[in-house]
Amino acid sequence: MYAHYQKSATPFNNAENELNRSLQKAYDLYHYLLLLIGILTDMEQKKIDALQYKFLLSEEDRNPNVRFSNNRFAEELRQNEQLEKFANQYGRLWDEEDRSFLRNLLNEILQSELYKNYVQQEDNYESDQKFWYNVLKTNFLENESLIESLEEKNIYWQDDLETIGTFALKTIKRMKEGNPQQDLLPMFRDESDRRFALTLLHKTLNEEKESSELINRQIQNWDLERIAAIDLYIMQMALAEIKNFPDIPVNVSLNEYIEIARYYSTPKSALFINGVLDKIVSELRNGEKLFKN
Repeated sequence: MYAHYQKSATPFNNAENELNRSLQKAYDLYHYLLLLIGILTDMEQKKIDALQYKFLLSEEDRNPNVRFSNNRFAEELRQNEQLEKFANQYGRLWDEEDRSFLRNLLNEILQSELYKNYVQQEDNYESDQKFWYNVLKTNFLENESLIESLEEKNIYWQDDLETIGTFALKTIKRMKEGNPQQDLLPMFRDESDRRFALTLLHKTLNEEKESSELINRQIQNWDLERIAAIDLYIMQMALAEIKNFPDIPVNVSLNEYIEIARYYSTPKSALFINGVLDKIVSELRNGEKLFKN
């Protein structure tokens, strides 16, 4: 929506194409996170293999800890055909420019308390799986360098990382030993999810004038030009959802868009948007234009 309104006279189908593109990119990120497990495992194995060419070997070099490189979960995930197909389709996901970052990330993991505890645990699939679950949760999703690297690849991914990270965590948790071909999570739960996104966009754009009039009536001593653009778009989208999706309770929609305002707009926007939308909902109900709870 924001991109659409910043480009005046842009056809609606351009906005729909941009939405579809952003949703696909979010799903790409899901694969990127899972593939990173195999990439880091390979890097550690190559580092161990290179020791044989070292002239002077320390005791640690002679007997390297191979727990990380021999991780059973990482090996089975690497065999997953869906992930392999994605990697083949898109080529090198992490190129030479990422080498320094990847080495730093690998060293950070190997020096962490998480890894130290891991190598002390029983050597089995369950501990291998739990290790990568915790690595993704901490070393990936809370890693500023990783966030910056992903943002350079796609500007949407900084916003997507928290949500997509939960999908990757769920995938790790649900995988079973001996079943590397277990299906990954689909892009949409079902076709209704896909339709919801597109319908919400269409309704918001088509009802822009009507929503703006509703908003304008409820703001005293303000005009639409003085409202932050992002706040106006959030309220327009909220109204489109409230009016056009009977299965979504009003309070659910209100809470959702207040959270969106907290994330994308100013600290005071959430209270402002909540107040305006609450008045509009009362107006619609009093005028018998809204009947759901």
